[in-house]
Amino acid sequence: QVQLVESGGGLVQPGGSLRLSCAASGFTFSTYAMRWYRQVPGKERELVARISSASVDTNYADSVKGRFTISRDNAKNTVYLQMNSLKPEDTAVYYCKGENVRPYDYWGQGTQVTVSS
Repeated sequence: QVQLVESGGGLVQPGGSLRLSCAASGFTFSTYAMRWYRQVPGKERELVARISSASVDTNYADSVKGRFTISRDNAKNTVYLQMNSLKPEDTAVYYCKGENVRPYDYWGQGTQVTVSS
């Protein structure tokens, strides 16, 4: 079955950096685009970044463009999110997801990112 395990979150000061990882299994990782989302309590989940299956295309939310970088290693079935110049408004639980991977309502446990001084 599909499994997504996010890690790498933590507490960081404004201006700091974190690198999130997401280990995927249960589907043919290399054939699917992957996405990172984030969610703040009481708000809808927000799409942060997307990477195509072969890393040819990447897309970012305006709020993170120039600060975050999505990448993947298909040999390790892992997608990454490098987050630099972090701001307090980046505080959220971050999730990865395979684009069009079933079951559509499955989400991993996420990883908490807290940006605070």
